[in-house]
Amino acid sequence: MYDDAFLHRIAITMIEGVGDVLARQLISYCGGVDAVFKERKKALIKIPGIGPKTASAISNFKDFKKAEKELEFIHKHNIRVLFYTDADYPNRMKNCHDAPLILYFKGSESLDARRMVAVVGTREATDYGKDQTRQICLELGRAGATIVSGLAYGIDITAHRTCIENGIPTIGVVAHGLDRIYPQQHTSTARKMINLGGIVTENPSGTIPDRENFPKRNRIIAGLCDAVIVTEAAKTGGALITADIANSYNRDVFAVPAKVIDLQSEGCNNLIKTHKAALMQSAQDVLYIMDWKEDTSTKKQKQIELFYDLSEDEKACLSILTNDTGVYVDEIAISLSKTQSHTAALLLNLELKGIIQSLPGKKYRRA
Repeated sequence: MYDDAFLHRIAITMIEGVGDVLARQLISYCGGVDAVFKERKKALIKIPGIGPKTASAISNFKDFKKAEKELEFIHKHNIRVLFYTDADYPNRMKNCHDAPLILYFKGSESLDARRMVAVVGTREATDYGKDQTRQICLELGRAGATIVSGLAYGIDITAHRTCIENGIPTIGVVAHGLDRIYPQQHTSTARKMINLGGIVTENPSGTIPDRENFPKRNRIIAGLCDAVIVTEAAKTGGALITADIANSYNRDVFAVPAKVIDLQSEGCNNLIKTHKAALMQSAQDVLYIMDWKEDTSTKKQKQIELFYDLSEDEKACLSILTNDTGVYVDEIAISLSKTQSHTAALLLNLELKGIIQSLPGKKYRRA
């Protein structure tokens, strides 16, 4: 089912002492990921950044069974594996020097949506922070943006739930493997997100949400997006780390201000004060600075549904096809909880009506 190249892509992320930056260097010097495991130790030591200890770890790596187990998990749960050299690896992240070598993604949307915005903030959100988050997500959703956040308590989960309730694509970036959801209370929300966005991580299954994984997770949130919005944040916290990373990636950063006495917004006020974020009073400020015009795809969708009088199954099928790169038939079937044959019939009807078009590799997108 999987060739050695696929196995080696997983395995290289499991070598002790080899991070994302060093792995890229290894692959570049050796001429490919397969060649890394075939290279002699003497040659490995000569590669910049590779000392005797790391060279030994590479030469002596034998834990391919762990990589095979991960591949079995991926196949069983219909998870997409995006390697940094792949065409479908998120384009925005390809310019980030420390981007993950590999991403594990389960969902129905593209990680290369036309407009991607992160909405992040404190876990201890106030009513003010939640209200601002809801309004911003709604306005950005109307403008055709996909909302990215971290599935955490507070601002993150408010953003995700607002999107689900209003049919706005939303991506959750997690700090663990896709064999679990943390916090567990957000499991039902995460399941809904798979049908209206997705869940992505750089961590293989079995990875627990250790403290050190969260700052790493934040660079993915920043890297996936055109802009990062901090709606409410205290003096310190993960949202501010995300904002700093976004600035280092040359992303636009926005922050919602509050009263100077509001401790839960001290981080936002500081971002604005130190010119690390633009002050925003509404999503219209983001649309203006980003030079984004109003998106008409939602209106077009409603017009199509009214004109053709689509069935509920056809409407559900069409709602999944929101990205330009296309969605695989098996992913559509899973999202709809329908058989392959039933899904194929739905797709054929929609294609005959001229609403969708087929792509090579059994993929479909809107016409």
